[in-house]
Amino acid sequence: MDRIAERAGANKRMLYYYFGNKDDLFLAVLEASYAQIRSAEQTLELDHLEPRAALERLVAFTWNYFLAHPEFLTLLNSENLHKGRHVARSWRVREMHSPLVAMLGRILKRGEKAGVFRRGVDPVQLYISIASEGYFYLSNRYTLSSIFGRDLMTKAALATRARHNARMIVDALRK
Repeated sequence: MDRIAERAGANKRMLYYYFGNKDDLFLAVLEASYAQIRSAEQTLELDHLEPRAALERLVAFTWNYFLAHPEFLTLLNSENLHKGRHVARSWRVREMHSPLVAMLGRILKRGEKAGVFRRGVDPVQLYISIASEGYFYLSNRYTLSSIFGRDLMTKAALATRARHNARMIVDALRK
């Protein structure tokens, strides 16, 4: 709390007054971080795109968001080390994911109707796969770069991964 107060130019007592304790401050940061990504996703207007293009746009957005916001991945890593105990207390985080799941459900239904996606895909499982394609790569970039003897963060490597992510997701839904 001392470092946070110092960096924010705030009084530590005011942080405690406003947030209560470190866990509540962490939850507030987590909620704000999820709100930012979910809000940005809503600007994609995926309901107006052909189903494959909508998914490709969401996959690309997720990848680019993770690249642009490494602090988000660090925050998720930290929360997972805490076994999700903070996010489990948040009705806000669950609530802000409902529109995402509904949007994916609509895209899947449109794709089924158009005959381009197979039936019965769970939108939650689909989103976990979309996020996983980028999250694992980026959160393990140092070890994977060493193991495979290549720099996974070069411009060319990142572009290759972006194309791979989109192909993996769209191909997995093919009818």
